[in-house]
Parts: sequence; structure tokens; C-alpha cells
Amino acid sequence: KMSSGAADLRQRKKQNCTESDKMAPEERNKENSKLGRSPKYLLIQRFAKLFFGCLAAVTSGMMYAVYLSTYHERKFWFSSRQELEREITFQGDSAVYYSFYKELLKAPSFERGVYELTHNNKTISLKTINAVQQMTLYPELIASVLYQASGSEEVIEPVYFYIGIVFGLQGIYVTALFVTSWVMSGTWLAGMLTVAWFIINRTDTTRIDYSIPSRENWALPYFACQVAALTGYLKKNLNCSAEKFCYLLVNASTYTFMMMWEYSHYLLFVQAVSLFLLDSFALAQTEKVHEVYRIYLFSLIVGYLLQFENSALLVSPLLSLVVALMLSKSLQMNMKKITFVSRLLKIMYIYLVLTVAVTLNFLLKMFIPHKENEHLLKFIEVKLGLNTTKNFTMNWLLCQESLQAPSQDFFLRLTQSSLLPFYILVLIICLFSVTQVIFRRICGEPLKETVKLEDGRIGERPEIVYHVIHTILLGCLAMCLEGMKYLWTPYVCMLAAFGVCSPELWMTLFKWLRLKAVHPILLALILSMAVPTIIGFSLWKEFFPRIMTELTELQEFYDPDTVELMTWIKRQAPVAAVFAGSPQLMGVIKLCTGWTVSSLPLYNDDDLLKRNENIYQIYSKRSAEDIYKILTSYKANFLVIEDSICNEVGPVRGCRVKDLLDIANGHVVCEEGDNYAYSKYGRFCHEIKMNYSPYVNYFTRVYWNRSYFVYRINTVISFQS
Repeated sequence: KMSSGAADLRQRKKQNCTESDKMAPEERNKENSKLGRSPKYLLIQRFAKLFFGCLAAVTSGMMYAVYLSTYHERKFWFSSRQELEREITFQGDSAVYYSFYKELLKAPSFERGVYELTHNNKTISLKTINAVQQMTLYPELIASVLYQASGSEEVIEPVYFYIGIVFGLQGIYVTALFVTSWVMSGTWLAGMLTVAWFIINRTDTTRIDYSIPSRENWALPYFACQVAALTGYLKKNLNCSAEKFCYLLVNASTYTFMMMWEYSHYLLFVQAVSLFLLDSFALAQTEKVHEVYRIYLFSLIVGYLLQFENSALLVSPLLSLVVALMLSKSLQMNMKKITFVSRLLKIMYIYLVLTVAVTLNFLLKMFIPHKENEHLLKFIEVKLGLNTTKNFTMNWLLCQESLQAPSQDFFLRLTQSSLLPFYILVLIICLFSVTQVIFRRICGEPLKETVKLEDGRIGERPEIVYHVIHTILLGCLAMCLEGMKYLWTPYVCMLAAFGVCSPELWMTLFKWLRLKAVHPILLALILSMAVPTIIGFSLWKEFFPRIMTELTELQEFYDPDTVELMTWIKRQAPVAAVFAGSPQLMGVIKLCTGWTVSSLPLYNDDDLLKRNENIYQIYSKRSAEDIYKILTSYKANFLVIEDSICNEVGPVRGCRVKDLLDIANGHVVCEEGDNYAYSKYGRFCHEIKMNYSPYVNYFTRVYWNRSYFVYRINTVISFQS
């Protein structure tokens, strides 16, 4: 009966759209005549609701973008800074991304700029890279085209145009979350509450504050649009035009999302698993779910071609799962509709999909050469305790805050804003309702064509079930890696806001409690308005003054030592010079000066990871000769030593760069819980400052300030003491 119910769903999906569109107004007219309302009155009411809801959604997005722009200006004094001081605010990989945007604008033509990026040999010494493919530079390509095509050269500076686009995308992000919550709950009050929680918990919902050009800030707004469109697409009894619009929006946003972020296919894989579970229990129209699978497949193929035959997409778990689902569907279509056998086949179907997906992924990785994500697999092994390593790169990644389990402060912040308690309440109610629905389906009870408020069955709505599964899966990832909270928390805001504003959720709860003293429908309607209103007022009273204080306080970001270093390089260093140092500093040098560097803060390439580890040896206990050989092997002419790394006093002793290097080089021995360091050489970054032989034979100090020491790497070695 479960599979026959699924067949009924497929049959309903194949009904003519025009018939359903004609029947719906007739049914509504009958209900309206009973209530004494004219169709004209209802049309005006619906239009007013839609108009004001859209106005609130767009206004929320615009205000958030303006808020980000104002906060950024107050934090960095951006308008009063010189260009060099502005560029220094881009740190790490953000500096690298923005540097390529600058190069595109300086190119004599867009075509020439793209060619230079795809055949780039001026960024990393002794290495020609396709920067567009390796660093996913489509956002910079689009931004440069828009800047030049719109004639903005005489109106706005390039940096303002660039960050303005990113802030605008964040406004779209918030608008998409607003719309998703509105579509689910039926009231734009839920959207307002979503936006309020998102902004209040900005520390845990976005990294925009300190990493503007990062790929996720470009990509996640498109994913939010895709989720909003998918939410509408999964709804029952959707009219034909709305369904087509949602389908097209899912198509466009999925493809764009995949082009903006190299790890997008992993997030889409989590979404595909959610849809697979939704379809496995026959809680959604199978044809709709498989249409989404086809969108995934199309996006992977087009992405593979336009990303210069990116093999990472061919070996991605998303492709394996989608192909397995397509193959299994063709087998499932031939199943006989027998009650007991259909239930058994449903279990076999799930097992078959998982087996085929794992096998296919294993075969693809065996026959398709790929290196892009091998370090991720090694990291997962060490993270799960399946393996141990002394490798510097792996241990350095494990020490990063974003790759550790979330701290107690994270949960405390979500609780203080009342987000976490309401999310848990909504999740529990929805989970119990979904469990009831699954049990009814197993027992052979079909799903209702339309779920009414008085039914109290919120678990029968496919878009709700999808979001419940999706947030649970993302939540499991966020509990393992703190960096994943930026994917999970926005949808926690959305789901919690939907729940407290949804009469159906309160009605589902009252059905279980079997209220008799008060009419449950009336009480559900009252609570769906009263609870979010009370939450909104309490949030306004507690957090609005803090937000206004953030916008009025003038913060100061000033780094004179870095400014002096960049100025010296631009004035004194030869144009053909190659600089070596920590990857984070090399990204800033590349952006601010344009000079070639020996490494970059990018972690998706094994060769770059090995380079980073080798050059980090300047902070280890190795001889001057060893360091000289390493640096000259990359044709480096200048070495920059950072005092902050050399004399680092980290909160976690084993996570300092010099500690990790000592472990990797075997200069630390652990016995009975105590660490013993031994090496016949002192720490290079300390010894080189002493200006004695053999260090002065290989290196000559040419510049220093409080934070940086710059040494020229001698081409002719003098062995005089």
C-alpha cells in the first residue's frame, strides 16, 4: 500500500495543470459564498497580502545590506583610508581573490585578462596555474564585467563596487530566508522574525564581517534562493504557473551556486540525501523529486565543462547518488504492487540505492585521476580518530577553530537570543508529526490531498519534512565542525520562525494534548500571532540598542607595520623579485604589491600544501643551509619573517606553528605525558636575527620593523665569519 500511495502521488502530479487551475477557483468560490465574501474581495485581500509581504522581504534585504555597509565603514574607516590601507583589510585567501579582480580590471581587455588568469605564471614562482579553475574565480569575472560594462569607472572605485556586490548578495540571502519562512508558514511575520534572528546571531550565521571575498559569501545567497524555490516547488496543490516558476528558479540557482563555490556539490549532496529520504517514505511527489535529481545531473555536467573539466565533480558523492537514484528508479517502476512485498521492496530499494552509490563512487575514484580533494579524506580520517599523523598540514588544519567542535559559547549565544529553545521545540513537534505520518503510511493509510488546519498534521507537508531532515543533517555536521555552523544556523533561524508563526504547528500540538476547554483552532491562531510578537518585542528591547551601538561606535583597524612593509617592497624591491614567507602574508603581498610569491593561503591543491609546509620551515629548528636550499628551490629572492609567528604564545600550546613543525620534524619526543625538545640547531627565525655565521653567509637583512624582518637571499654565498 505504501508503494501504491506513491503511485497515486505520481498520478496526481501528471494531472493537467489547467484542470487543477480551473477547479481551484470553483472550490474557493463555494467556500467564499458560504463565508459571505465575494471573489473580488478575496482577490484584493490576497494581492494586498502578497504586496506587503514582498515589500517587507525586499526592504529587509536592503536594510541588511545597508547595515553591513555601515558596519564595515565604522569598523575599518574605509572611506578615509588610502588604497593600500584598504587592501590590507583583506586577509588570507580574501586578499588572493581580490588581487585577481584587480588584475582583471588592469588588463587591456576582458579576453586578455581571462587568458592571463587561465595561464597564470606571475603569481606563484615556478608554477603556471589556471587560477579561474583552481580558485573558482567566476565571481571576480562577473564583478569585473559588471564594473566595466556599467560604466562605473567614473562613478565608484573598484573596491567599493566589489564589496557592494557582496553586501547586495547578502541582502538577497536574507530576502530568500524571509521568503522561505513566509512560504512555509503563510505569514510574512515569520519572515520578519527570521531576519531578526539572523542579524542578532550574525556572529554564527555569516563570515561576512572578516572575510568579504570568500567563496561562501558569493555562493550561499544563491543556495538560499534555491532552497526558497525548492520549498515552493515541493508544496502540494501548487498552480501550474507557480510550479514552473519555482522549477526554473531551482534550475538557475542550482547551476549558479555550483559555479560560485568549489565545495558546493557537497552541500547539494546533503540536500539530495534529504530529498532521497523524503521520497523513500513516499512523503512527496516522486516526479518532482526526480526532476530535482535531473537538475543536479545537468548542473554537474555543465559545471564540469565550464570549470575546465574539473574531475572533482565527476568523483563527487552527489553524482554517484544521483546516478544510483536514476538507475534504482527504473527498477522500482517495475515493482509489483503487493502490500507485503512492496514494503519489503521499499527497504531493498533504500539498500540498493546506497550500495550502488558507494560502489559507483569507488569505481569513479579508481578510474578517474583526481587530486583536488584527497587531503579532505585524510583530514576526515584523522578527525574521526581512524588514523594518526605527524604531518604538519593535517595537524595545522585540525588546530583551526573552524574545524573543531563548536564551543559552549556558540550554544550560549543561540540560547540568549531565544533561537535555540524555540528551534528545539519546533523540531520536536515536527519530528513527532513526521514519525506519525510515516507510521500511517506503513500501515497503508494514504496521504491527504489537502491538509487543513483542523487536521493538525503538519508532518504531511513535504516541504516541512524536507526542511526538518535538512536541518538535522546540517546540524550533525555543525556539531562536528564549527565552521559548518554558517550553513546550519541560518536555516535554524528560518525553521524556528516558521514554527512559532504557523497555526498548523500549534494545532498539531493541541491535537496531541486534546484540548477541550478552549477551541484549539482559535487558540492556534492566537498563539501564532502572539508568540512571535512577544519574541519580537523582547529581541527589540534587548538587542536593538546593541546593534545601534555597533553602528555608532568608531572602531579602529590600523596596521602601520604592514603598511610600511608593503611600501618598502613597492619602492625598494626589484620588479622580478620573489618573496617567501607565511602563506597568509604572501596573499597580502600579492594583493598590495603585485610581486610574485612562493606560496598562497589556498588548501585545495597538494602541491601548494607541500610548498606551504616547506616554507613554514623558517620557523623550525633547522640549519641555515637547509632553509637556504628550500627557499632557492622555489627561486625566492627575499624572505619575510613575522615576529608574531616566531614568538607566538598561543592559547593551545600544541597548536602553535613552531610546535607543529617540531612534531613533524621529530624535534619533540613525548614521554609519560612530558614533551622533550631536542635539535642541534636553534630555531631559525630566532637565530637569523643574531647576525652571525653561517646565517649571514646565506641571508642579508635589508629591512625590519617591529613586526617584520626582511632578508635578501644571497646568490653568492660568503663563508667568512
